[in-house]
Amino acid sequence: MPAKSKTPAKSAKTKATAPAGSNAALLARREAAVARGVASAAPIFAARAENAELWDVEGKRYIDFAGGIAVLNTGHRHPGVIAAAKAQEDLYTHTSFQVVPYEPYVALAEKLNALAPGDFAKKSLLVTTGAEAVENAVKIARAYTRRPGVIAFSAGYHGRTLLTLGLTGKVTPYKKDVGPFPGDIWRAPFPDARNGITVDDALKALDTLMKTDADPDRVAAIILEPVLGEGGYHPVPTEMWQALRAICDKHGILLIADEIQSGFARTGAWFAIEHSGVVPDLITVAKSMAGGYPIAGVIGRAEVMDALAPGGLGGTYGGNPVACAAALAAIEAIETEGLLARSTAMGESLRARFADMGARVAPFRMWDIRGLGAMLAVEFVTDFDSATPDATLTKAVVANALKRGLILLGCGMHGNAVRIMVPITASDEIVAEGMAIFEAALAEAIAAEQKLAAE
Repeated sequence: MPAKSKTPAKSAKTKATAPAGSNAALLARREAAVARGVASAAPIFAARAENAELWDVEGKRYIDFAGGIAVLNTGHRHPGVIAAAKAQEDLYTHTSFQVVPYEPYVALAEKLNALAPGDFAKKSLLVTTGAEAVENAVKIARAYTRRPGVIAFSAGYHGRTLLTLGLTGKVTPYKKDVGPFPGDIWRAPFPDARNGITVDDALKALDTLMKTDADPDRVAAIILEPVLGEGGYHPVPTEMWQALRAICDKHGILLIADEIQSGFARTGAWFAIEHSGVVPDLITVAKSMAGGYPIAGVIGRAEVMDALAPGGLGGTYGGNPVACAAALAAIEAIETEGLLARSTAMGESLRARFADMGARVAPFRMWDIRGLGAMLAVEFVTDFDSATPDATLTKAVVANALKRGLILLGCGMHGNAVRIMVPITASDEIVAEGMAIFEAALAEAIAAEQKLAAE
């Protein structure tokens, strides 16, 4: 009689595992392999995308109102952008512009110089990320003025590198546990009617700052987003821009417009600051400039941009030729497809729909609908009397929308606003479908809240 095997028989009930390639399986792999600090808003994995639609690895379709964090003004895989990138890939993909230069970099710089506001000679620098653009803008400003200081504003977002975190006006999650930050950075209050800070209040505080800490003779630049991004999509009032321009002119300070999130047709203009009529000395750009390809830059007055000696600016991958080709095609698409006017019209339509939705579905809960053009956000509160920010309701709306097939992102210092970054190329039908899902998600969140209160 044969000896009994020491290997236990397999149980009929084995532990269930997620199918390979499913969202659950990929989430498990992600948790094991990717640093915890890299957060993802949605627990799904992309398989393919087209214009304003995205499909996950399990085949579920989503309407994309996040646009890769405002990167896809021309939509996922715009045909012109893809064709230009592929054509460039057939020629060369990298030489490093600092070693062997190439025409697409020059052509894109020429185009940016022509698009940027200001009737004066301009030059551009191309880099890879928005934070890198901000870092270089500060470096250029310091070299030109021979001054070290920079003034930024509360609730502003300028990146996650050490210098840009010093400029960013929000602790959690960006600045938590990673200080100290560089010196000679000062912060002034942003004019925010929501929190009772008028333009006069902000300017008085800035004047006090310049008398107590930030000696104007030591300030190289003032940097501000024309529409706060992470800070809640608050546009800078025109009178604030005008006052800052006058202050900068008086003290020899450079004015930097951080257009990384607000540029390239998002607000109905090439650059959001154009709505004010004020011309900055430097503009930082990235995100939607190349329709999904990684590229960023600094555009500015020629004499300012030339402040550093040869070799003082650059980076191995800066102005990658494939990304340059994609950017030129994305800019052409914005021009030829009338996306500036489309953004303005889309913004007006979205505002009207949100106003109607708020009145019908969530009375006295949608505190504000704000922004410029198609760069809009809606803010939720517990009630109009106290106007207490309601991050719980906001999170529920975002979660409910995702279950129903709509990708949304929150924003704001209190996490109680939802920003709209749908591709400007999205059809009216797709936008309407997305807004219908938003309304259903909001109604579901309100109903759940009322049910909980009644129990």
